Amino acid sequence: MADERSIDGRKQKTEPERQISPEKQTEDGRLDYALRPQTLDEMIGQERLRDKMRILVEAARARGESLDHVLLYGPPGLGKTTLSHILANEMQGNMKPTAGPAIEKAGDLAAILTNLRKGDILFIDEIHRLGRAVEEILYPAMEDFVLDITVGSGPSARSIRLTLPRFTIIGATTRLAMVTSPLRARFGVVERFDFYSKEALKEIITRAAAKLEMPIDEVGAEEIARRSRGTPRVALRLLRRVRDFAQVRADGYIDQHVADTALAMHEIDHLGLDDLDRRVLDAIINKFSGGPVGLETMAASISEEADTIMDVVEPYLLQLGFLDRTPRGRTATRAAYAHMGVLYPERPEQGGLFG
Repeated sequence: MADERSIDGRKQKTEPERQISPEKQTEDGRLDYALRPQTLDEMIGQERLRDKMRILVEAARARGESLDHVLLYGPPGLGKTTLSHILANEMQGNMKPTAGPAIEKAGDLAAILTNLRKGDILFIDEIHRLGRAVEEILYPAMEDFVLDITVGSGPSARSIRLTLPRFTIIGATTRLAMVTSPLRARFGVVERFDFYSKEALKEIITRAAAKLEMPIDEVGAEEIARRSRGTPRVALRLLRRVRDFAQVRADGYIDQHVADTALAMHEIDHLGLDDLDRRVLDAIINKFSGGPVGLETMAASISEEADTIMDVVEPYLLQLGFLDRTPRGRTATRAAYAHMGVLYPERPEQGGLFG
């Protein structure tokens, strides 16, 4: 029979939380700090998700309980980590961030879990990359808040069961399908992040610029938002580049002309497509006659990683209606041909030799 031990009441040696003021951060870090809201009320966009999280938080606080485990998925850069920080703040708990690839052994996860306190939030980025042995340790921790550890080996081996304080795991992934069914089933809340509207991105850009004392007019912010691919992380990256251009060529002031000129210099077109996006479309249209073409073949043809194309490029091209996924591979749509300035070929109808 396993030994029962509790770590709730014992003194624990934990690393102090690193609070870095905006003044001491790098410029990129200060810009990220300017974007990152601290409460649900400050969060911009994702109204549907925000309302669900508000109910989750208020119900948990009313019962005096920790949050249920949350799994967030969607394309990168949409705010999964930011929402995790917000939930930690709303629940007045500490957030302990880690990533799936960083937890290589079951012992690594055990060390993390035994340092959690009641109400803490363990944020696991890229949770789909957890190893199977690590997942096995995680199951009882999520369901029963216990940690089973095997001490010794062979006939003398024995099992020790540690009782963990009630905590919350927030997992983030760009590939929900790669999260195993047993792990996914242990999350009480599974929510998707959608791309942001142009209006929400404009508000995010304006807010970040104001906090960093960057003069920008409404039309200039709208121009950057239009080319931000529906993604706040991209919006902030473009804002940094436009700011650099404005400081050197436009006395530090950002208007529509400055934003347009700066982004054109970085080969970001009016829809937000960059060089990699255009290379993908060009390969499908010109190298593979519009498709269908497999992901690995397409990636090899432009010397890029297949994962980069799947996670970064495809979601936005699919949203624009420039790409179709078929059982045989990726195909370019009529809209993609028009954007690339290539005449759309009239294809034979389905059926017959081509069915």
